[in-house]
Amino acid sequence: MALKTLGYIGIQSTRLDDWSGFATGLLGMQPVDRGGPLRTFRMDDRKQRLVVTAAESDGLGFLGWEVDDHDDLERMAARLDAHGVAVARGTRALADERRVGDLISFVDPNGHRVEIFHSPEIAGDPFQPGRPISGFKTGPLGMGHVVLNVDNIAEALPFYRDILGFQVTDYGLTPYPLYFFHINGRHHSFAMVGSGKKSFHHFMVELQSLDDVGQGYDLAQLEEGRVAYTLGRHTNDHMTSFYAHTPSEFFVEYGWGAQVIDPATWKPFETFDGPSLWGHERLHLPEAQRARMREMRLDAARRGVRVPNPTTCAWLDSVIGRE
Repeated sequence: MALKTLGYIGIQSTRLDDWSGFATGLLGMQPVDRGGPLRTFRMDDRKQRLVVTAAESDGLGFLGWEVDDHDDLERMAARLDAHGVAVARGTRALADERRVGDLISFVDPNGHRVEIFHSPEIAGDPFQPGRPISGFKTGPLGMGHVVLNVDNIAEALPFYRDILGFQVTDYGLTPYPLYFFHINGRHHSFAMVGSGKKSFHHFMVELQSLDDVGQGYDLAQLEEGRVAYTLGRHTNDHMTSFYAHTPSEFFVEYGWGAQVIDPATWKPFETFDGPSLWGHERLHLPEAQRARMREMRLDAARRGVRVPNPTTCAWLDSVIGRE
């Protein structure tokens, strides 16, 4: 009954039309014409991956996690119920709106809506990106990853790890607790920051080519205030990326080249090198906070911290072959 991928993300926004230009013109997603208070976007052969709904406030609407089939969905519902989590059954109308066979929903300890589904609908026509890109790295790795700010990590950690079955990839404890979780070969499909807040920090999409990211970075720099983090490379998942301000109150990480892990053999560990090897200057932060993050990168450089050269992942190759 294990969760296997991040299937879709739902956003609430006061700037619905701005999302259309952002998702297609910068990120390269394909618009799906749904009309009214709803905008949906494709990233691959799925009929939709990103759902943006008109609302009176901005932020995360829901997260959709995929299981294999109806039996797995029922077992997950029973597990949640056994732990005292109130589970709502998705109506046929909601399943049709989400473009899935069936789903359940519930609320996590920090108030975020979570959905679990099976049988996503597959489009009959090829993916057509909103701008020329090589495509998104999805398939058995899912849509990408999401990062949440949480105010009570002591409650959130056992909920996601012990009830939902997310596996810890790595974690840091200073200056605040930060946990990364995997459910497949993607280094992390989910992460949470014990920042004392309840908010959506960012979602990440991974591109097939570094040039896609670089050209997106050029486009983002043409818009005043669009870049939130400069181009840089993360220490733990090895992603080369930049972060952009979305039309709502959170970021999108736009990246390439993350490591793929083997979930069967991976051992979690504590990290001490800070989040980035180089770059990722946080332009949205006050100078004092930027300086602290900058010093962590410079310290890693003084110690000669490097990302290992990439190798072929036999696990991923076998999964892609089966797909």
